[in-house]
Amino acid sequence: MALAGVFKSLGATNINSNYSISSTLTTTAGPWKIYPAKKKSTGKEYSVFVFDRKILDAHSKDLSRSSAAGFKKVVEEVVERLRKEASSLARLRHPAILELVEPVEETRGGGLQFVTEPVTTSLAAVLQEKDDQERNGVGGRSSRYVREEPDGTRRRREVEIDELEYQKGLLQVSKALEFLHENAGLVHGNLTPDAILINAKSDWKVSGLAFCSPQQDSDKPTSIQPISLAEVLHYEPRLPRTVQMNLDYTSPDFVLDNNLTSSADMFSLGLLCVSLYNSPHRSPLECNSSLSAYKRHFQSSQGVPSSTNNYLCSRELPKELANHVLPRLITRRPATRMTAKEFQQSEYFNNIMVKTLRFLDTFPAKTPNEKQAFLRGLIKVLPDFPNSVMEKKILPGLLEEMKDKELISLILHNIFKIIELLPSTAGKRAFGDRVRPVIKEIFVTNAKQAQERDPARDAGLIIIIEQLPVIVAACPGKGFKDDILPIIFAALESPTPVLVGAALQCLPSVLPVLDFSTIKNELFPVVAMIFSKTNSLAIKVRGLQAFVVLCGGSTDPLANNDGLDGLGPSERKPSSSSSALDKFTMQEKIVPLIKAIKTKEPAVMIAALNVLRIVGKVADADFVAMDILPILWAMSLTPLLDLKQFQSFMDLIKSLSKRVEDEQTKKLQALNGGNTSGPAEDFMSLGGLSSSSALDTNGTSANDFAALVGGGGGTSNNNTSPLDSGVWESALTTSSNNPVTSPGIRSGTGTGRSTPAATFSWSSAPPAAAPSITLKSQTTGSNFRTVTPDLNSFQALTPQSTQFSQPLQPTPSTITSPTGTGINWGAATQVQANPWSSTPTSTVTSPSIAPPTSAFGGMNLGQLSSTSRTSSSFSLQPPPSASSVSTPGFGGSGTGGFSLAPPPKAPAQSSTPTTTTTTTTTWGSGSGGSFGNLSLGSINNGANSMGNMMAAKSNTGGMGSGSGFGGMGSGMGGMGMMQPLQPQSSGWGTPLHPQQTQSQQQQNKSGLDKYESLL
Repeated sequence: MALAGVFKSLGATNINSNYSISSTLTTTAGPWKIYPAKKKSTGKEYSVFVFDRKILDAHSKDLSRSSAAGFKKVVEEVVERLRKEASSLARLRHPAILELVEPVEETRGGGLQFVTEPVTTSLAAVLQEKDDQERNGVGGRSSRYVREEPDGTRRRREVEIDELEYQKGLLQVSKALEFLHENAGLVHGNLTPDAILINAKSDWKVSGLAFCSPQQDSDKPTSIQPISLAEVLHYEPRLPRTVQMNLDYTSPDFVLDNNLTSSADMFSLGLLCVSLYNSPHRSPLECNSSLSAYKRHFQSSQGVPSSTNNYLCSRELPKELANHVLPRLITRRPATRMTAKEFQQSEYFNNIMVKTLRFLDTFPAKTPNEKQAFLRGLIKVLPDFPNSVMEKKILPGLLEEMKDKELISLILHNIFKIIELLPSTAGKRAFGDRVRPVIKEIFVTNAKQAQERDPARDAGLIIIIEQLPVIVAACPGKGFKDDILPIIFAALESPTPVLVGAALQCLPSVLPVLDFSTIKNELFPVVAMIFSKTNSLAIKVRGLQAFVVLCGGSTDPLANNDGLDGLGPSERKPSSSSSALDKFTMQEKIVPLIKAIKTKEPAVMIAALNVLRIVGKVADADFVAMDILPILWAMSLTPLLDLKQFQSFMDLIKSLSKRVEDEQTKKLQALNGGNTSGPAEDFMSLGGLSSSSALDTNGTSANDFAALVGGGGGTSNNNTSPLDSGVWESALTTSSNNPVTSPGIRSGTGTGRSTPAATFSWSSAPPAAAPSITLKSQTTGSNFRTVTPDLNSFQALTPQSTQFSQPLQPTPSTITSPTGTGINWGAATQVQANPWSSTPTSTVTSPSIAPPTSAFGGMNLGQLSSTSRTSSSFSLQPPPSASSVSTPGFGGSGTGGFSLAPPPKAPAQSSTPTTTTTTTTTWGSGSGGSFGNLSLGSINNGANSMGNMMAAKSNTGGMGSGSGFGGMGSGMGGMGMMQPLQPQSSGWGTPLHPQQTQSQQQQNKSGLDKYESLL
């Protein structure tokens, strides 16, 4: 509430309108309260000194009227004295004197305020904090004040002060006194810890000029009014001590001699030096603002600070200070005191660190050679400096000199050394707040767009690239991407090859702090462009090494070894980073760049080998086989490679080939269910054409063939013709007892396997692929069935009751021809009556022949008309028989292209005088008649010639004669030329007597004659 009242009392002033004043108190300096502020137009930081008059008026309430009038006059004198302090700062301009920015203004409540350069604390506050720390121990409160950062965050101010800080500060105070004494002709008059302020650079600034006055007998003109010692030395108990002269640091010249001389300030400076080392940090002359107590100190030698009593200091003083400085400062006679200039040249400041700081203060005035020599030697003495001095004094001083382009590289070398020496927290803070904005402005914001070489700028970039590990540790996260990554891009795009190579080598340090999107979309395209456009072999090699790092590899030779180096895993350096790029980018971006390399230099080839080694570990197996291995083979044949390099290529080729083989093997095993053994079939095989070995052993013996060609008797009977009734009857009888299977089908390689034997049932199930033609018999009581060979190892069909199991009723002969089927009636039931006899009223049906298709691959030679034809001109029914004979034909399925009814048996069984013969001739095979399924099979049980057919005599109604090209070996297997049946002289309507038929079959037609007629 009090603070709000202070700002309310300020009213609307120029300072309040132009500055944003924080409500957080920075520190106090005497009667002044100091607040941080920012100028609204620029955002720059400043400090606002505020004096509230209410602290003076608080003691005037209980006074009488006369006393109140006198006190009011005293208050006005105090306010005027404070206004004098602010105005004096405006007239005095010196680096060691507090800089005034805005002149003093009177607030609405009668208070005062003015704006100065930013300060962080006062010397009095620092000493008080050190007293608190010593009193409460090391873990005590580090600071009573909190400072506000530029980003708005608040943190407790760290207080670090040591011997060097004291020396540096006292040296700066002495410079301010020298200026006041010799240039301005003024005496400070009240040099106390409250009169010394410390800024962000840890510089000590002299302020508190409320009691300053011209020297006695000074001839220098000045506008500052002299003071009355009698008035200022009088202690007013109704006023705060902060607005009165502090007798603890006052010279006896004022109190005892009433003299205003510059030597009085030197006495006060001696007391200030003792207070810095005293514990608690107080003046050796403590008089509690009492003049009498002050005078008593000088009445005895023990009460006056001297070398004999260690200057009344509770701690040991530095030897140089105690032996050479204090004896000439704290002395009763002003003439023996040293001047401010002599103080600066004393032994107390004769050390390398103080001299370094003094040189840095005068750095702008030095020559270029002196500056370069200083910067080269500074890096050697930096480890001896306290952290606070390096951070707050040396580092800001070096950054101010970065505007000199010729010194950029030397200055940066020292700056990064300081960042490295500072603790982690302090280093990050110093780099983020001070260093990063400066280097970004120099190398990015103010960089020239033209691609021209700038040696000074390139030298600075080299230092930044070399110090990237330090930068990464001090600036992780978004700040690195926004401020440091553009500097790396500037180095990569530089026309200096050495700088580009150094930038490419820094990637192992950069990648851990960048995200995947930044690496892929911003960093990698720049590296790829440099690699593709450069003509330098060194840059080519550096670019390939950068690809290795981007792919997750390492440029360290130990990272890619085979484990035979004798080093354990803990001794080897870990990989620089995980895989920064994805597999797609590696395959589609990096590998094409490597493939486009034209040079054959071994260094480039080996660098490319390392990239492909990394890519080959993550790429797909097919990509490795089709893209990476050809590149490796092409590179390995480069004649410039030596034996060791060639072997490196071979090792990688073998490794990748083994990987491709293993993955392809696993893939095929997974697809085949683990079965690696399959049929050794020729991929050129076109189907079921039997090989020569099948023809050699397909149901025909040598004796049968000899009987056939020589006219001798066969093994089954003594008939002269294999087509006589005896042979045919024997075949039928044998077939009825032994089921006939289809001939073995062999592959094109001659090592085929036999198809499992077909099994039959009285009523076959409806076939799925090739249904058979169903014929309804005209003979009453005859049984009929079809035989369909099974090539796919179906189970035996169980007998069932179907329409074919019942006796067929005499109906007109009807042929139903499904598309793609052939008639197979090589099987007949047991003959109960004359198989050739039928009722006289039978209908003669002519053969129904469908033209074959002309394609060899899908030839169907037995395809009949898809529509049902009734009462055609010729139609032959299959004669019933008890035996089931399956005659091998031209189809690969075992069903013959020609199925012939067996010859009739004894004629005595005929019961009807006449019979009408119906003959049906079929083409093709039951498997569709395709060329791939044709089988040059042999006729079952006797005939080795596939064209062997029975020719009907003219008086029997004329059986159709056909010639098969398959029997001639022409490869046309089942394309028999069928001649249309013509009626003979006996006529189709003439009754055929069984006795007459048998006698006609036993005429002079022997087996050889039939063979000749067939040919």
